[in-house]
Amino acid sequence: MSIVKEISAFELRDTLWSGALDTLETIVENDKLQELMGLLEELYPEPVDITTINDLLWFDDDFIFEQLSIQQDDD
Repeated sequence: MSIVKEISAFELRDTLWSGALDTLETIVENDKLQELMGLLEELYPEPVDITTINDLLWFDDDFIFEQLSIQQDDD
């Protein structure tokens, strides 16, 4: 069975987990949430499951930050 649900930018916080939440928080702090949604629509023109989005934000955060022009501190 396959269920497709469209979610808004603000629903992401309730849907993501682990490291993806940290990435999302950085994006929100930098006021880039709408830009993120546009990037996700470009990367995934067809529906994908939330695990794909979660993994992108969790494991490819450097790519996301680069695409959104978010500077990261080197701690």
